[in-house]
Amino acid sequence: MGVAGSGCAQLTLETERRAAMYEASGEADSMRSRDLTPWMWGDALSMLEQAERLHRQFFRACRADPNCWEPPIDIVETDSALIVHIALPGVPPGGVVVSFEADGIAVSGMRRLPAQQAARIHRLEIPYGRFERHIPLPLHALHPEQPQMADGCLVITLRKRKETR
Repeated sequence: MGVAGSGCAQLTLETERRAAMYEASGEADSMRSRDLTPWMWGDALSMLEQAERLHRQFFRACRADPNCWEPPIDIVETDSALIVHIALPGVPPGGVVVSFEADGIAVSGMRRLPAQQAARIHRLEIPYGRFERHIPLPLHALHPEQPQMADGCLVITLRKRKETR
């Protein structure tokens, strides 16, 4: 809500700024109809550009391999654990490889194209293909439990070791 709300406020301020410039230029007096179409299209294009930037940020390509994508994650901390949620819609549990390394967790796998060969694709917004994500974490202070798939997310619970709480 914060991103969308701030973007709308930004666009409203931009629209007001453009209107003030238009009025100051004297063109507003020469035109009686007050056609707002150019402003609306300008604002609509700005919103589309902002949405595209957010989409690229959300589903960014892997740093190591541009032919794969990085799934988005949430990390939540409780008193006793860190819980990592990795969004992997349509990926079966057997299609994910989780590695616990010295500097963090590595998750990789493949999301297959959901359509059959004879199907026509109307829209593809969820990325497919090979994915990789490295999550830097201090694993020396955490004890990983068995990863679980729940509601399209891979959930990894990392219990805090008693000496580090």
